[in-house]
Amino acid sequence: MAEILGGIFASHVPAIGNAIARGLQEDPYWKPFFDGFKPIREWLERVRPDTVVAFYNDHGLNFFLDKMPTFAVGAAATYQNSDEGWGLPVARPVSGDAGLSWHVIESLIADEFDVTTCQEMLVDHALFVPLQLCWPDAASWSFRLVPIAINTVQHPLPSPKRCLALGQAVGRALARYDKDARIVVMGTGGLSHQLDGERAGFINKDYDRFCLENLCPKPELLAQHSSLEIVELSGSQGIEVLNWIAARGALGSAGNLEEVARNYHIPISNTAAASVLISDKAHAKRELA
Repeated sequence: MAEILGGIFASHVPAIGNAIARGLQEDPYWKPFFDGFKPIREWLERVRPDTVVAFYNDHGLNFFLDKMPTFAVGAAATYQNSDEGWGLPVARPVSGDAGLSWHVIESLIADEFDVTTCQEMLVDHALFVPLQLCWPDAASWSFRLVPIAINTVQHPLPSPKRCLALGQAVGRALARYDKDARIVVMGTGGLSHQLDGERAGFINKDYDRFCLENLCPKPELLAQHSSLEIVELSGSQGIEVLNWIAARGALGSAGNLEEVARNYHIPISNTAAASVLISDKAHAKRELA
C-alpha cells in the first residue's frame, strides 16, 4: 500500500542552480542556505522514498498567458529538464509514475476538481533545483515523479483555501492507492519576493516567519488570506506559497506530523529562501520499531 513518509518544502530560485553548477555551496553568501538541506538529505537517506509528488508552478514551458490552467497534473512516462536557461543544467530526465498520476487525476475529478491532464510535460528549475538540492550526488534519480502544477502567474489565481483543499484531496487519493509506494510530498517556490515593478526586491520577513511557524501545525492560517492579500504581503512572486499550502494539505492532520528541520536565509537573489522538512510520526515509529 502507498505510504506518505513526509513533506519537503523548498525554494526553487534559479540562481541556486547556477550556484550548484559553479560549486559555491561553501561560499559565505550561499552556505547558510545550502546547510539547511543537510538534515533533509540525511532523512531521505533513511526513509528512501521511491515516489515524489511535487506541487510547483510552471514558468512558461507548458503554459503561457494565453492558456493557463489553474491546476494541471502530469501523467507522462518521463519528465525532461527543459529549463529556460537560468537554473541547473541537468540533462537526465526523471521517470514518471503514470499509474499513480492517473489514480490522482481520477480521484481529483471525482472530488470535483477540474484538472488539466498532461500526458506530455516539460519541467524547469521549479522542480529540478529542489530535486538537486535534496539528491545532490545522485548519478541517477532513484524515484518516480508525479508533478502537479498550480497557476501562480495569470490572474485570477486560485485561492489559498482551494489550494489547501486540492492538497487534501491529493492526500486522500494517495492514501487510497493500492500499490506499494513510499511517497514524499514536495512543495516548491518562495518565500516572499518580487522581481519587478515598484516593489522589486520586496521581502517581508514577518510574513515569511508567519508561514514557517504555522505550516506544520496550522496550515489553515496560511489559507486565511486571499491570493491578492498574499501578493500584497509577500510580493507578486511570493504567491508561490500556494504550492507550499497545497503540499501541506496532502500531508494530512497536524497531529500525525512533526517538523524535523527548518531553515530561513535572506537574501538569495532578492528572494527569501527557505526549506522545511515535515515527517509523518507513524512512519517514524515504524522505522524505529
